[in-house]
Amino acid sequence: MEPVCNNQSSGHDIIRWFEDVSENAELVQTQTLRRILELNWGVEYLEKWLGDVEIHDACTLESLYTSLVPLVSHADLEPYIQRTANGDSAPLLTQQPMTTLSLSSGTTEGRQKYVPFTTHSAQTTLQIFRLAAAYRSRVYPTREGGKILEFIYSSKQFKTRGGLTAGTATTHYYASQEFKIKQETTKSFTCSPEEVISSGDDKQATYCHLLLGLFFSDQVEFITSTFAYSIVQSFITFEELWRDLCIDIRDGTLSKRISIPRVRKAVLDIISPKPKLASKIEAACKELEDLDWFGLVPKLWPNAKYVYSIMTGSMQPYLKKLRRYAAGVPLVSAEYGSTESWIGVNVDPCLPPEDVTFAVVPTSSYFEFIPLHRHKHDCNLATDDFKEDKPVPLSQVKVGQQYEIVLTTFTGLYRYRLGDVVEVAGFHRGTPKLNFICRRKLILTVNIDKNTEKDLQMVVERGSQLLSKSRAELIDFTSHADVVNQPGHYIIYWEIKGDVEDRVLHECCREMDASFVDHGYVVSRRSNSIGPLELRIVEKGTFKKILEYFVGNGSALSQFKTPRCTSNKVLLSILNLCTIKRVYSTAYA
Repeated sequence: MEPVCNNQSSGHDIIRWFEDVSENAELVQTQTLRRILELNWGVEYLEKWLGDVEIHDACTLESLYTSLVPLVSHADLEPYIQRTANGDSAPLLTQQPMTTLSLSSGTTEGRQKYVPFTTHSAQTTLQIFRLAAAYRSRVYPTREGGKILEFIYSSKQFKTRGGLTAGTATTHYYASQEFKIKQETTKSFTCSPEEVISSGDDKQATYCHLLLGLFFSDQVEFITSTFAYSIVQSFITFEELWRDLCIDIRDGTLSKRISIPRVRKAVLDIISPKPKLASKIEAACKELEDLDWFGLVPKLWPNAKYVYSIMTGSMQPYLKKLRRYAAGVPLVSAEYGSTESWIGVNVDPCLPPEDVTFAVVPTSSYFEFIPLHRHKHDCNLATDDFKEDKPVPLSQVKVGQQYEIVLTTFTGLYRYRLGDVVEVAGFHRGTPKLNFICRRKLILTVNIDKNTEKDLQMVVERGSQLLSKSRAELIDFTSHADVVNQPGHYIIYWEIKGDVEDRVLHECCREMDASFVDHGYVVSRRSNSIGPLELRIVEKGTFKKILEYFVGNGSALSQFKTPRCTSNKVLLSILNLCTIKRVYSTAYA
């Protein structure tokens, strides 16, 4: 049940297709599982669990599959993926020969993982993007032939020992035919040429994105990047470099900071002198400086309809800064997916990012959901954050219940635990609408306490509100549970813009400590089995160093997410070396 769209009515066609598969989500899921297994029947991994089982009807298929094939994590499938990476051409996970592997960002668990990537991956991405664009155009119509200011970046691809191409999923997609098709079908074209996107140098690419975005400023219909972080960082760069950009626009030249020959040629082939535009931008920037860059987007890109990016989860802390830049221009949350699979689409793009839900696309993978329940207050287990029930299919999820997502994909992942915690907010026809809650492994814990990424974000938000007393702002943050020193305690690292009195920092620290509501944490703090929360202020540029560390180790800028909780020794070394002030909480004193 794939959509066929190739004309001007394609937006209506693909929405009609999605409404149909959503209405029949239970049946479509059964068909999706059957199709996955038929395409990959006889692969080594499935043979191990299903053997010579014969399946005659779809209902039997689902029950047999979920009873015989176990739930797994990446570690369970890694030996098969590694054999493929090393050159084993036998059908281990998929019947379709695997020629490409994606790398996860590595920001959650501290290391990048190989994930299978096939032509189906790129085709599904194109389908999701077209579907999302169709829903957005209902609310925010854009001009056909307009430009998109896209802050997108490819990292370098490399060959595995077995000759497979490896790189980030975004890198594979931007290099694919599907990326070109997307622009044609949505009738919107990125400002930057392929040479900029694939330059491999994020600083040079960002400068060129900004330059070309300004050159085509009247034609830009919306501004986007994979993550909100990249847009915020690009605008921070603009604050520093706008004078150089104005010179290049006035003279039709390109700054010497762009040193890659093919990038220089590609950009210089596009731009030409525009002295009037340069003067207009220069005047706007002088006004914006006085306003601390409030309203940068509508001032410089007057026809931009919205700013579009992933804005949930670990991206939520950047919304305050992004809203200042955007002023009244709407922020639209992008779709929900992972390196392993696309999951849901935003069918209500008019909602603010904090309220967005994602309607599961029932053709992208076969989905199961593990019901999760918080441990009772008297539970002493420090090994996990949730109590689990048996997985249920998509058709049996309940509104208000939290789940961990389990995927069976066309690319050879079978009953794969994704590690994302979601809550069912409702239904779009017959398919569930999900709220992203947090990554399951990202928790702060010392003993019986359990605080998720979302808990941490709420606490940091409350504490950072007090910075307004000093007219300062929080740039970024992360945390660490120190269990080496006794009693163990939480450390929260802040990078701040502006000067803040020690008195205010003590108030912020105390407010955060007192704002954790997890019962295990409160009891432990009262009994001093968890020590006072420690706030460490790091010097300006610390989180850029963390970004540079990840990018230097193979992550793409467009994939980067600041880890909100870390035990990575390299990251902790950077954070501790850059610490310029320490404050301890007086809550519970």
